[in-house]
Amino acid sequence: MTAFLAGLSLGLSLILAIGAQNAFVLRQGLRRAHVLAVVLTCAISDALLIALGVTSFAAISARMPLFAPVLVWAGAAFLIVYGGLRFWAAWKGGEHLDAAEAGGGSLRAAVLTCLGLTWLNPHVYLDTVILVGSVSTDYGTDASMFGAGAITASFAFFVVLGYGARALAPVFAKPVSWRVLDVVIGLVMWVLAAKLLLI
Repeated sequence: MTAFLAGLSLGLSLILAIGAQNAFVLRQGLRRAHVLAVVLTCAISDALLIALGVTSFAAISARMPLFAPVLVWAGAAFLIVYGGLRFWAAWKGGEHLDAAEAGGGSLRAAVLTCLGLTWLNPHVYLDTVILVGSVSTDYGTDASMFGAGAITASFAFFVVLGYGARALAPVFAKPVSWRVLDVVIGLVMWVLAAKLLLI
């Protein structure tokens, strides 16, 4: 259980920071739009990446020594662009949450966006494959339990974020709340990018 709890705590600490993935789940939850599909897409994607890191980190590092540095720069670029898009959305304004609009947008678009924000985001690989994978090597034969803990953290977090967002619906009925959210997300994206570049 020690390895499982360690994986759970590391998984939660990594995923609690607002990221592109989390921001999208929050926005979908606020709109009550395809929440189950989005939550499952994020959680299953994370589970696959964590499993890859736990089972293959050592082999990947040995065969591709430039893997981590390239991901750092690509991740920083992704976060800078995504943060800039959120600042632009805040500048434009006009976002609001109307109960009549809940569930808007197609399921296909929601899932494809979610997949893009997950699998095309180098920062996700840094957290799951590299960080979780490298720490798991400290647990030897219990590495799989460590990975299971991190996967459990991911599933629990996305369920709470996706469905818990509904409690914030009255707040986000006001356009100014969306602008504040977009500014906060943009700032967090740029702070994360700066941290990556300063490693």
